[in-house]
Amino acid sequence: MNADTTRTAAGSTSTQPASSADAAWRREHFVSLLRFAEASIRTDGAAQWLDDEGHPDTSHPVETWITARMAHTFAVGHLLGVSGAGEYAERAITGLREVLADAEFGGWLAARGEGDELVGTKEAYAHAFVVLASSTGKVAGIAGAAELLTEALDVLDARFWEPERNLHLDERSRDWSSTSDYRGVNANMHSVEALLAAHAATGDPKWLERASAIGDQVVAWAEANEWRIPEHFDASWEPQLEYNADRPRDQFKPYGATPGHGLEWARLLLQIDAEAGTPGQRTAAAAALFDSAVADGWDTDGGGFVYTTDWSGTPVEPRRFHWVAAEGVATANVLARATGDLRYVELEREWWAWIRENLVDTEHGSWHHELDTENRPSGVTWVGKPDVYHAAQAVILPELPLTGSFAASARHVGQILA
Repeated sequence: MNADTTRTAAGSTSTQPASSADAAWRREHFVSLLRFAEASIRTDGAAQWLDDEGHPDTSHPVETWITARMAHTFAVGHLLGVSGAGEYAERAITGLREVLADAEFGGWLAARGEGDELVGTKEAYAHAFVVLASSTGKVAGIAGAAELLTEALDVLDARFWEPERNLHLDERSRDWSSTSDYRGVNANMHSVEALLAAHAATGDPKWLERASAIGDQVVAWAEANEWRIPEHFDASWEPQLEYNADRPRDQFKPYGATPGHGLEWARLLLQIDAEAGTPGQRTAAAAALFDSAVADGWDTDGGGFVYTTDWSGTPVEPRRFHWVAAEGVATANVLARATGDLRYVELEREWWAWIRENLVDTEHGSWHHELDTENRPSGVTWVGKPDVYHAAQAVILPELPLTGSFAASARHVGQILA
C-alpha cells in the first residue's frame, strides 16, 4: 500500500496525507519495538517481563497475558515481513501450549513461577489474549496456532461465557469449581478484540455476533453514564462505581473511569463495524466515547493522558501510562478514516508529537511505560517495560487497512517490512 494515504479494507480513502518521513519512521520503529521485545521470549517460549533497558526481570513470573501479547505481536510482524518475527511467534505459541497451559484442569493460569509453580486463578482476561495470539498465529501460519485456537475458544466459551447476559465472567478457581463474584469490563474489552480476531481466523459468525453483543452492551452502559464506562460490576452485573476506591493505581482494576478504555472501546466499535460490514452503525457511539475520554483525560497544559478520573471527570491518578496514549493515536486514526473529519487527523498529529518527545525511548528502541505529571519517566504502577503490544499496534496501524483485526489488516497489506 502507499504509506502516504489511509485506507479501508474496501480500498483507499484519503483523509489527509501523512508525510513519507512519518511513514518511514513508523515502519522502522515497529521493527525496533519487536527487536526490543525479542529478549522477553525464553527458550521454552514463555515471555518474561522486561526492565527499562530490555533485560528479563526475573523477579516476575512468566505470565500468560504477556506471552500471548508477544505471540500476537510477533505474528503480526511475521505477516508484515519482519525477519525472524515468525520464529519468535512460534516459540511463544509453544510457550502457551507447553509451559503456561494447565495440564491437569485445562485452560491457562495467570503465570508460572519459580520451580515450575502454577500461579493464580483462571482469568477471562488471560484467556482472551490466548485466543488473540492463536487467532493471529493461525492467520500468519504459525505452527501450533490453529490447534491452540480451537482449544482456547472452547475454554473461553465453556468456562467464561454467560449466555443470559452476553458477557464473560471474570475469574474462576484453578479447578473451575468456584467463580468470583466480580464482573468486569476490561476482560470483556479484550474478549471483543480476541473474538474479532477469531472471526477473521475461522469465519465462524458466532464469534462476530458475540463481539457485537458485548460492544453494544458497553455502549448502553456508557451512554447512561455520560459516556464514562462503568468498569466494575457484581455477580448480577450491577455497576459498582466505588469499587477499589482505595486502589486508584491498580494495574487492571482501578477505581473510577479509565479514559484509555473509552478510547480503546471507540476503536473496537469501529472494528466491529468493519468486520461486520456495517459501516457507520457504531460511529456516533465511538465518537462520543472518544470525546468524553479526551475531555476528561488529556492534559491541555502539559500534555499526556491521565490514567483514571472520578465520575465527574476529575483526575484521580494523573500519571501518564503509555498504553493510553497509544490507544489515543490509534483511535484518532480510525475515526479520521470512518468520518473524514480532519479534527481527528490534527489530534493524531498532536499526540504523536507528544509521544515521540516524551514516551519514545530512542536509546532502547521502546516506550517508557509510565510518566509522572511532569512527563518524566516514573515507575510507581508500571515498573519496567513488560511488553510492546500497545505501542507496536499504534505505530503500525496507520500503515494498515481498517478491518476487524490486526492479523486481517496485515494479511491484506502483505510483507511491507521485508
